[in-house]
Amino acid sequence: MPRPRSSLISLNETPYYHCVSRCVRRAFLCGKDKFSGQCYEHRRQWVEDRLLHLASVFAIDICAFAVMSNHTHIVLHVDEAQALSWSTFDVIVRWHKLHQGTVLTRRYVDSNERDLLSPVELAAIEESASIYRQRLYDISWFMRLLNEFIARQANKEDKCTGRFWEGRFKSQALLDETSLAACMAYVDLNPIRACMAKTPEQSHHTSIQARIHAAKKHTQPNALLPFSGNPRQNMPKGLPFRLEEYLQLVEQTGRYFHPEKRGRITSEVDILQRARIAQVDWNWLVAGIETNFTTSISMELVKQKLEKQNLANTS
Repeated sequence: MPRPRSSLISLNETPYYHCVSRCVRRAFLCGKDKFSGQCYEHRRQWVEDRLLHLASVFAIDICAFAVMSNHTHIVLHVDEAQALSWSTFDVIVRWHKLHQGTVLTRRYVDSNERDLLSPVELAAIEESASIYRQRLYDISWFMRLLNEFIARQANKEDKCTGRFWEGRFKSQALLDETSLAACMAYVDLNPIRACMAKTPEQSHHTSIQARIHAAKKHTQPNALLPFSGNPRQNMPKGLPFRLEEYLQLVEQTGRYFHPEKRGRITSEVDILQRARIAQVDWNWLVAGIETNFTTSISMELVKQKLEKQNLANTS
């Protein structure tokens, strides 16, 4: 029986989550339908554009994403502090980018109307803004506004009605830096694992391609959560790794999955040494992101899984 979403997402434990949405119909989200011959490849751009637009409105950052033929992978970072720092005006303006709001909230953002509002009306606006604020750092609302938008677009194009996605999105809590890096690498390498691309830079509609293109210009993508380097005091907002290390990590892990195309993997990876885990453990962790774990991932869970695996192998 599925667990309530509220029990799967707890910002007190971690702000990082891996979310997966899968199509329910035979007609794929993207790619070419071999039965009808119709190409849906353009829908990848729909997903990417909508995803990045939502990230610009919500207090939720995109760490990694990959738009596949019949599913999407997203690693999200929830910035509750950012949402709580917004003024009532900021919250309402952001919400209006997605919804019409109410008559009162529309009057509030109109400079000519705002001074005419009564105290009772202002109190009602504050109450609405409080609801909007909570939604703007809620992963369920984020995924809802992503998937509903794509479903409507696809149904309109297909001239049909009905469900486009499986019931609800799957989410996994990423409880430590190692599981975060592993999951991001897993997401970024999805096209390579599916033989849709030979290298990360050729993996279209993925975060890794965007990061590589930006790196060539000595910058980082504005739409993605940046890498801020190794954890330290007064650390700026961002992923707790160095960009160079992460790119090397993805490259080497990609070689592990496709030795016939990318050669042998090397054992010297800075991020693995910092996390103090063996290379074989890392490969097992990345390979089993979806199959070995259900609702959360951490190094403690990895150790437990490996101990059970070793006991099974020796018995």
